[in-house]
Amino acid sequence: MATHRGIGDVAPWQDFATAAHGALEFLHQQLGWDLWALTRVVGDRQVVLHAHPAGPLPPGASLPWEESFCRLMVTGEAPRAATVVAAVPEYAARRLGPAAPVAAYIGVPLVTVDGRLYGTLCGFGWRARPRSATRDLPQVEMVARVLSTLMAAGMTPPDPPPGPDLWA
Repeated sequence: MATHRGIGDVAPWQDFATAAHGALEFLHQQLGWDLWALTRVVGDRQVVLHAHPAGPLPPGASLPWEESFCRLMVTGEAPRAATVVAAVPEYAARRLGPAAPVAAYIGVPLVTVDGRLYGTLCGFGWRARPRSATRDLPQVEMVARVLSTLMAAGMTPPDPPPGPDLWA
């Protein structure tokens, strides 16, 4: 028997923060991966705006952009999807912080309307993922493009709160 839910569950998000949370929750439910994050590059830092599930990466947490998985992905030095980080030399020595080894990574840039880097949408696995998980990349790219489009249409992400330095 079909379920009739009306339209409330597909109503537009009222702000960027709610849209970002919905996007991260969707990726976590549909694709798995242990942690999803939406970040912003501010100067020489990569700052967490939103993460799902909450906890490991609080909003405002940051790390040096130079040390991040995402910088390597954005510059094209490493792939957008690495189901076994140890098999990708550029990623093999990276960590999410001094105490957080990453075994699998997937990430896509978030881009402003004028084509500049805003930040990233990324997922992390604490264990290696099967090679078939590279098939998740088109969905992550689509969600990143939707979030970039929301920003281009005027939905402004909030400034991140002050947070911990993941490398301190």
